[in-house]
Amino acid sequence: MAVYKSAMSNLLPTPTKSHYLFNLRDFSRVIQGVLLSLPETCETPGAMKRLWVHEVFRVYYDRLVDDEDRDWLFQFISKDALKNQLKEDANQLFEHLDSNADGKVEEDDLRSLIYCDFSDPKSDNKNYVEVLNINTLTKVVEGHLEEFNNLSKKPMDLVMFRFAIEHVSRISRIIKQPRSHALLVGVGGSGRQSLTRLASHMADYELFQVEIGKSYTKTEWREDLKDILRKSTEGEQHGVFLFADTQIKEESFLEDINNLLNAGEVPNLYAIDEKQEICEKMRAIDRQKDKTKQTDGTPLSLFNMFIDRCRDQLHVVLAMSPIGDAFRNRLRKFPSLVNCCTIDWFQSWPEDALQAVATRFLDEVQLSNEEREGCITMCKHFHTTTRILSERYLTQLDRHNYVTPTSYLELISTFKNLLDKKRMDVMKGKRRYEVGLEKLDSAESQVTVMQKELVELQPQLVVASKEVDEIMVIIERESIEVAKTEKIVKADEEIANGQAKAAQAIKDECDAELSEALPILESALAALDTLTQQDITIVKTMKSPPAGVRLVMESICILKGVKPDRVPDPSGSGKKIEDYWPPSKRILGDMKFLQSLHEYDKDNIPASIMKVIRNKYIPNPEFEPDKIRNASTACEGLCKWVRAMNSYDKVAKVVAPKKLALKAANAELAVAMASLEKKRAALHEVQEKLRKLQEKLEANKQKKADLEFQVDLCTKKLERAEQLIGGLGGEKTRWGLAAKELGQLYINLTGDILISAGLVAYLGAFTANFRLEQLAQWAEEVTRIGIPTGPSFSLISSLGEPVMIRQWNIFGLPTDSFSVENGIIISNARRWPLMIDPQGQANKWIKNSEKANNLHVIKLTDSDFVRTLENCIQFGTPVLLENVQEELDPLLEPLLLKQTFKQGGAVCIRLGDSTIEYSHDFRFYITTKLRNPHYLPETAVKVTLLNFMITPEGLEDQLLGIVVARERPELEEEKNALIIQSAENKRQLKEIEDKILEVLSSSEGNILEDETAIKVLSSSKVLANEISEKQAIAEETEKKIDKTRSGYKPIAVHSSILFFTVADMANIEPMYQYSLTWFINLFILGIDNSEKADDVDKRLENLKEYFTYSLYCNICRSLFEKDKLLFSFLLCANLLKHSKEVDEDEWRFLLTGGIGLDNPHSNPAAWLPQKSWDEICRLDELDRFKGMRKKFPGQKDGWKAIYDSMQPHKEVCPGEWEESLGQFQKMLILRCLRPDKVIPAVQDFVTAKLGKKFIEPPPFDLGKAFADSNCSAALIFILSPGADPGAALLKFADDQGFGGAKLSSLSLGQGQGPIAMKMIEKGIKEGTWVVLQNCHLAASWMSTLEKICEELNPETTHPDFRLWVTSYPSDTFPVSVLQNGVKMTNEPPKGVKANIIRSYLSDPISDPEFFTGVRQVRPFKKLLFGLCFFHAMVQERRKFGPIGWNIPYEFNETDLRISVQQLAMFLNEYEHVPFDALSYLTGECNYGGRVTDDRDRRTLHSILIKFYNKEIIDTDEYYFDNSQLYYAPKDGDYESYIEYARGLPINPSPEIFGMNANADITKDQSETKLLFDNILLTQAESRTSSGGQKSNDEIVNDVAGDILGRLPPNFDVDAGLRKYPTTYTQSMNTVLVQEMVRFNNLLETIRTSLINIQKAIKGLVVMSAELEEVVVSILKGKIPGMWMKKSYPSLKPLGSYVNDFLARLKFLQDWYDVGAPIIFWVSGFYFTQAFLTSVQQNYARKYTIPIDLLGFDYDVMDDKKYKEAPEDGAYINGLFMDGARWDRRTKLIAESQPKVLQDTMPVIWLKPCKKSEIPDKQTYLAPVYKTSDRRGTLSTTGHSTNFVIGMEIPSDKPSTHWIGRGVALLCQLDN
Repeated sequence: MAVYKSAMSNLLPTPTKSHYLFNLRDFSRVIQGVLLSLPETCETPGAMKRLWVHEVFRVYYDRLVDDEDRDWLFQFISKDALKNQLKEDANQLFEHLDSNADGKVEEDDLRSLIYCDFSDPKSDNKNYVEVLNINTLTKVVEGHLEEFNNLSKKPMDLVMFRFAIEHVSRISRIIKQPRSHALLVGVGGSGRQSLTRLASHMADYELFQVEIGKSYTKTEWREDLKDILRKSTEGEQHGVFLFADTQIKEESFLEDINNLLNAGEVPNLYAIDEKQEICEKMRAIDRQKDKTKQTDGTPLSLFNMFIDRCRDQLHVVLAMSPIGDAFRNRLRKFPSLVNCCTIDWFQSWPEDALQAVATRFLDEVQLSNEEREGCITMCKHFHTTTRILSERYLTQLDRHNYVTPTSYLELISTFKNLLDKKRMDVMKGKRRYEVGLEKLDSAESQVTVMQKELVELQPQLVVASKEVDEIMVIIERESIEVAKTEKIVKADEEIANGQAKAAQAIKDECDAELSEALPILESALAALDTLTQQDITIVKTMKSPPAGVRLVMESICILKGVKPDRVPDPSGSGKKIEDYWPPSKRILGDMKFLQSLHEYDKDNIPASIMKVIRNKYIPNPEFEPDKIRNASTACEGLCKWVRAMNSYDKVAKVVAPKKLALKAANAELAVAMASLEKKRAALHEVQEKLRKLQEKLEANKQKKADLEFQVDLCTKKLERAEQLIGGLGGEKTRWGLAAKELGQLYINLTGDILISAGLVAYLGAFTANFRLEQLAQWAEEVTRIGIPTGPSFSLISSLGEPVMIRQWNIFGLPTDSFSVENGIIISNARRWPLMIDPQGQANKWIKNSEKANNLHVIKLTDSDFVRTLENCIQFGTPVLLENVQEELDPLLEPLLLKQTFKQGGAVCIRLGDSTIEYSHDFRFYITTKLRNPHYLPETAVKVTLLNFMITPEGLEDQLLGIVVARERPELEEEKNALIIQSAENKRQLKEIEDKILEVLSSSEGNILEDETAIKVLSSSKVLANEISEKQAIAEETEKKIDKTRSGYKPIAVHSSILFFTVADMANIEPMYQYSLTWFINLFILGIDNSEKADDVDKRLENLKEYFTYSLYCNICRSLFEKDKLLFSFLLCANLLKHSKEVDEDEWRFLLTGGIGLDNPHSNPAAWLPQKSWDEICRLDELDRFKGMRKKFPGQKDGWKAIYDSMQPHKEVCPGEWEESLGQFQKMLILRCLRPDKVIPAVQDFVTAKLGKKFIEPPPFDLGKAFADSNCSAALIFILSPGADPGAALLKFADDQGFGGAKLSSLSLGQGQGPIAMKMIEKGIKEGTWVVLQNCHLAASWMSTLEKICEELNPETTHPDFRLWVTSYPSDTFPVSVLQNGVKMTNEPPKGVKANIIRSYLSDPISDPEFFTGVRQVRPFKKLLFGLCFFHAMVQERRKFGPIGWNIPYEFNETDLRISVQQLAMFLNEYEHVPFDALSYLTGECNYGGRVTDDRDRRTLHSILIKFYNKEIIDTDEYYFDNSQLYYAPKDGDYESYIEYARGLPINPSPEIFGMNANADITKDQSETKLLFDNILLTQAESRTSSGGQKSNDEIVNDVAGDILGRLPPNFDVDAGLRKYPTTYTQSMNTVLVQEMVRFNNLLETIRTSLINIQKAIKGLVVMSAELEEVVVSILKGKIPGMWMKKSYPSLKPLGSYVNDFLARLKFLQDWYDVGAPIIFWVSGFYFTQAFLTSVQQNYARKYTIPIDLLGFDYDVMDDKKYKEAPEDGAYINGLFMDGARWDRRTKLIAESQPKVLQDTMPVIWLKPCKKSEIPDKQTYLAPVYKTSDRRGTLSTTGHSTNFVIGMEIPSDKPSTHWIGRGVALLCQLDN
């Protein structure tokens, strides 16, 4: 409780810490946090106390913003709470956290006190325990992170250092607590979202986020919310809703979040049917619960259950950025953001975070330890210095740049990647040179070896030749022998061959004949084979064998030579017959019978047997196998065998003799062959001998050839070596150097790349000067730390590739180093570039360089940009997104963050709601035309912000190119050709060198043996030499060309200065936008149209003069009157600054008067205002003015002459100053003494330096502007009060033939957009004119207008079409339309002279018919001139402020036009001149119709009467004032009037307006101030603030305290009523009491607001918007609006206002204390009229006269003391006369003293009397006003609230005299 209470009282919600709001929820959060832990994990009281401290820290400490508060809380807890309440010594309780072991626990040590429930990934129960070792926890978290990345479509590359771990555990703790939500506050890129994703992944919660697309509105938001609530309540899984402030498209989203946090539901989110659906779902869940826990089932309770589940299961995590006021305002509007959330404030990364990240990432890089340490230090240094630089950038240039942790990570990863890449490149390059050198060296070293070899080889070659010759002789001899032997062998071979042939013939014959018989034999034997022993047995056992069997057996017996048995003849002849059966049986009985048949000697069958067989059996018809088969199968086979024997024998008998012959022949042959073999052997021997000799010969020949080859090779190698060394020897030194340089470079890479990475990561958004300054400082620091780096750092040399840069320049990248650096950053940065490109330089370059790759150009306003983008991402074509504003479409986020993931093997990315493949060739560029966009860190961290604003060098180069191209086209062509050629040459040379080195390094082994390589090398070298020669010639030519070109340099420099002057104008008015293209086109026109001359210097002079003036005219056309002189002066000053004629310090002094501190020197002259003296003292500090202060008293008469002079700028300076000071320096003196006359001095200065025409802006000329326009550029009228170009435009359209139907006009406003679109579409088609008026009223439609104008394209637009646009200056008006359009202002010109000329040039006066067509010629021309003069007068009077007109009316040309036409009409109709009618129409209707204030109407008439009178017509000498310069010229032609007007002075004296000379002072001083203030806006470095002051809070606190201390208590109104009751006779009592009441109101307001401010600064109350306004006003010294609402009117600054207020209170207090005063201080009343009425009422009641009849007579008294009040009426004082003075001697109004603007009036006696009795005397009715402003709002009385009464003041001059002077009485002055 103590902690809670002291937090309430100590940590107060100041404006910067508006979230320091504590309530009891925080108290309960601590308890809840302690309850997250379980008893078993907190075993000791110490553990419990540590847990308690941790929880307190989480709830209170995490939201603290600065170290002071954190320290307070730490001290309070350790010293107070622990010691006193818990009786525990913090140092002991946390000794395990003491990092430096000094026994004291510091605040930083407590950062390590972390409790979480994910410290042990292995255990299932997630206990909330203290983490004892952060490193193990880091490992655990990294594990979770890896798991997350594997599962997620948006992987995160995070470093889990201590800082991240702390925050992850904090977020985890919050989402683990029941019904708790988190508010994470930190700049974009500090890890809020990533860590939330990780924490919810670790807790296994589902993470919800809304995807915000282009058309995301409240409807989609509500749908998303329903979805999230539904999903998070369906199951038991909790959900985390992560919502970032970048997603707040409408503030109503936060309203819903606020309700969700507070009540768990969003009111009216669900429709009835959706509610029912939810109740059904809940019923299902409800039924699964325990009976006791179920609801009663009514829809209401079910819906409440849904809400409860939402509250339990959905944790909202809000990520917000504290930058800007949005955060504070949101917390103010939606208190739940603080009340219902635990706040975790993400600090800028602590030192150890930066250290950890750098260490972690740089570990992998190869660096020595010192280098690594140095790099880490430098990374941190870069980060912190850029932060400081950004602050300076903001104060000086008002440009924002943010440094976030993301930039830091970018720095490190860029450093790593670049270092690796460059190291590889350098190493590779070095290696190549080294290999080249090695090859050259090896070639050189080989030369001597080879020469030695040559010498040694020669004798060997001689011996070899000799040996070959000797062997040749032997071989010849041997060859003859061999031939002889061969011959003999050949003859013998022939004989033998004959014999062999004969033998062969006989053998063939035998074989042929046998071939017939053999098959038969074969088949017979086969038949035998089929027989078995059994078959034989069957035959054998036959008792009476059939005839066939017998027959066969007989034949076998005969063949086997078996004799038959002789047996008796069975026929009974008694003869013995031969019976073959018994022997047959015997044979058959033989076991070997079949075998014997097989082995039968068929070759030698006796002829006798054969004869029997042939005669007896073969012919026998029964002896056929077929027939025999019938008798016996066995016998069939036998029969076949017998027949076969017969056949065989026949053949055998024939063959036998032949076989014998064969035998004989073979024997002979054998003998012949034996003798042949012998001879062959002999031959073989001889041949072998010969072969060996041949081999020997071959070997010797080879040896000889080898030697010859070696000699040849050696000679060739020597030649090649000569070639190589001769050709590349020159390279040797160069390569040697290059390799050495690369070696050095390799060492220096670390530092160079470190700085480069810093530049790429941090400095892209800065302007050139800032960037250079920072780089120099970094380089110095890097060297100091001792990181190796090159001698002078340059990004171009460390990362640029000259060939590439040349290419870029050809494509249109400006050549200055700043732009080239930008190009390098784009090509090396990881994130896509967003280029701030107001002049379109980057745009042009990207378009050219990516043209070849089919670049697509899109804008966020295109309807189909998403589709284009998707296609390009898939196909890898580059995309340029142009013209973005300060917000990027949330849809682009995944693309900018490159959130790619793998899906189905392809790399994909989500864009909106579609997933598409991501091609790695895709490139994305973004450009914006805004000059000074403010990208919040959320955007800035996703892109590489680059400042592409053109630099003077870049522009000079471009302009030089253009002027030379126009003047000397041949030179420029040659130069461009040379640039391209030399780029090509350099590219080729580089390629050739690469090729040479490639060949050298890739050739295997000895290069000298590789002929092709040598050929390639020598041809390359020849080519290279040719190219180098060409290049040398080219460079020589280029030098010549450059010399000639540089002759034209002055005009380029001059014009570049002009451009930057013009570009700075946009700081004054948003409409002053001029594009570079426009400027360049104008420049080209200037070159073409200016006078030619042969002499270059003369020609440049002509050009310079012509172009400067043409630019002046063109720009003036679009400037307001107030800025025309300013522009001339700026042009002049910038040109002179360049030529060193104007010194920067003097210039600054002229604009600011120096920075004022207290002036110790006292003012030497009474007439000199203190302010002037202070400035003179500061002027004394400038070199040229040294000694001015000391000499001033001596020269003061001379200075006084200047001070009093009417024309101080023409006066001579006293003493030596006249000589020593130039015209410019004299202006500085004038600034001090007579600031009101600086403007004429500036005019004189510009006239002297540039010429008179530069202070006389050309008159408005619509025709000329129209001539400059075309159908695709708009014509824009920039409006100003009183300007109405409508009529002029209609007339012009008529003249051009575009009147009537050809011109359609529309005033924009709500809902007019679509109509305008239709009109434009019609105009584009048909070629008509479209006029859109008042564009400033249709801010939302402007983007559409921009799109229309961009799409106007000459091809598709009718050439006659013109778009005319009118608009007041507005920030919303599209810059691109302004830059490309023709801009015009149509203001009444400045000065009477210009105004009259303009009137005469405008319609209808300029129309000759009209001018000469009036009957009464003289009166018309005279009165017409008078009317124009009157028109000029009423307009010019405005610049005198309230003295001129109370209300600045917008009199315009229409008033004049109508009056002129009426004048002509009346003079045509009447014979005489009807002055009354004319005066009435002009004064009451046309001009008077605008006039609302009575006094102004009086003024108008008194002016008009000067010009509408008889004298002007009758006398030529009728002068308008005493100077006799102004009169209506004699009757003449039209031109004569313009001539007369041209002769009038530029700056008229105030006399002509009826003003006193003093009137000019105020006007001139304010003009001077305006001029200088506006010039200051264009000066970049002017916004410096000096340091060492009090903080704003302290100042406001002091002021508030001071005022509070001086405020008296409130009046006691009741006491006042008692003391001064309301009586009939004394109305003054009522006045007093009423005044008291009024002042009490104001007093109370002031008092409470100041008390509340003091409280709010201390944080005791919330700083509301109203209080904030008071704070701002106090800082500016203005009266706060909150007071003014309750206050009387006052224009005083805050200090004087308070003093005046206190004086008024004192006046009433004295009246209350002492009684009514004798002299009333009329200014002291809150409501003065009440007092005046009261004076009259007292008189009326005293004399019983009706008050209506009364008026006042005024008596101006003497300056003396009055002892008593008058009888009737009242004395008053406190009035001041403005515009004249009261002459106390003559008692009349008189002219003011010089330089005295207001005069104090003496006491005036108000005498009430009847109006009829007021005496008649010559007076001036002087109006009395409360403030010098004179204007108020019209009240019911018909008077302005500022007007009090008109007083008759005695005068000897006619009233009109004082009316012209604007004389009035004021109740109070402004100071």
